Amino acid sequence: MTITEVKGREEQKGITLQFRGREMHVDLLPKVKVELVVDNNVVDKVVNTIVNTAITRKLGDGKIFQLRNL
Repeated sequence: MTITEVKGREEQKGITLQFRGREMHVDLLPKVKVELVVDNNVVDKVVNTIVNTAITRKLGDGKIFQLRNL
């Protein structure tokens, strides 16, 4: 498992912050990237566990990409 702090944006369109009395528009938002390598026989269980426990039902919930053993 690898967990990486990343920055990005998609539908969120960034945010506006106040910094030292000035307004700043920040396009990149902090996000977390989780990478897992698991056996083929537990892929569905792992994906279902992530979907059912990590969902917030808010914009930016994320994506799951699967690469099967080639």
